[in-house]
Amino acid sequence: MVISNPIWIWDPNSSVPSQHRPFNSPIYTHTSLLQASHTNLTLTMNALAATSRNFRHAARLLGLDSKVEKSLLIPFREIKVECTIPKDDGTLVSYVGFRVQHDNARGPMKGGIRYHPEVDPDEVNALAQLMTWKSAVADIPYGGAKGGIGCNPGDLSKTELERLTRVFTQKIHDLIGVHTDVPAPDMGTNAQTMAWILDEYSKFHGHSPAVVTGKPIDLGGSLGREAATGRGVVFATEALLAEHGKSIKDLTFAIQGFGNVGSWAAKLIHERGGKVIAVSDITGAVKNPNGIDIPELLRHKETTGSLKDFQGAESMDANELLIHKCDVLIPCALGGVLNRENAADVKAKFIIEAANHPTDPEADEILAKKGVVVLPDIYANSGGVTVSYFEWVQNIQGFMWDEQQVNNTLQNYMTRAFHNIKSMCQTHDCNLRMGAFTLGVSRVARATLLRGWEA
Repeated sequence: MVISNPIWIWDPNSSVPSQHRPFNSPIYTHTSLLQASHTNLTLTMNALAATSRNFRHAARLLGLDSKVEKSLLIPFREIKVECTIPKDDGTLVSYVGFRVQHDNARGPMKGGIRYHPEVDPDEVNALAQLMTWKSAVADIPYGGAKGGIGCNPGDLSKTELERLTRVFTQKIHDLIGVHTDVPAPDMGTNAQTMAWILDEYSKFHGHSPAVVTGKPIDLGGSLGREAATGRGVVFATEALLAEHGKSIKDLTFAIQGFGNVGSWAAKLIHERGGKVIAVSDITGAVKNPNGIDIPELLRHKETTGSLKDFQGAESMDANELLIHKCDVLIPCALGGVLNRENAADVKAKFIIEAANHPTDPEADEILAKKGVVVLPDIYANSGGVTVSYFEWVQNIQGFMWDEQQVNNTLQNYMTRAFHNIKSMCQTHDCNLRMGAFTLGVSRVARATLLRGWEA
């Protein structure tokens, strides 16, 4: 028997893959070695430290009792299971599967399942906690969770991935559920993974389409889910710009990351008349001061698998994109990309955090002194979990919405959340990041106290 024992380092890219992306697509191959080279223990510690710092700062602003503060930090449950499967060649291999369930004061716990060889359990704990605050900021009735399996999906066949997913589901089926914990896709997983979890879970509990979100449309997935995170980023951007008397059509944009989130954000900004002047991803970077034809760039990438050699723009150094002259910078890929080395050189007036934790604490301070407005990830990329909530609601009702209803309702939620954040900023005299954290933490704390946590 081969025992898989990876060195665990977190890769914070959490773009939700396409609902219909096959398992041999780049989402399953580029996240192992190429992105891992960009992540390190320093980034992991920065992300953990930033999460803890932001929570404690919010707790101080809210005047939370120290016992309540400690209670909100400790996870509700941590699950770790062995998953042994036969490979296609007949050998047995074992992987470690896990699930961190952080808080259920406001409703069932919610968060992605990732398949990746380098996953740090402490980081997953922090991400589960962030899901608690993110759900509360969006005002959807969920708590936070996160989990996955330490494997490289690019090294496994589709049948091996199915076996692994089913064994993992068998081990945790009593600990997840429609009103307990609702998983979703994350890095290295997709709609097909969710379909296998649904099927295996239903063998034990009867047909339960609401047990996972991000499913294929044919199994109860929601229209609009694939574009939800990118669309939510655009709605959040519109709300922020309106506050400053500006609109998308008058501004220039640079987008780092052209996967699911980045490509949808670019497409929707282009449709609204915004000028996307620079785009980068793992394959390269391109720029055009007159604006890139995004539909053409999407076709080029679909055909070639790369941004390179695109005729409608000139190539540029991918590292230069973050400091490229533009009005709005949207990091959609890795965490920690804005740091003390490059923050002082950022020329954008607004930064929309579509990625998880793209700005480290030192960069935050530098950008604040420069007067750059940062829209935090805890709000900006919450469109995905919000439409996951809509999918869950549709499954429970047994009544599906059309795509226009999904998109309109998402816009209402994103706009309302922004105004709630601004209200907290005014109450506590703080920036948007602290406004979002105080909003999320206060809602969870209030629910916890109302339920009688000391009993």
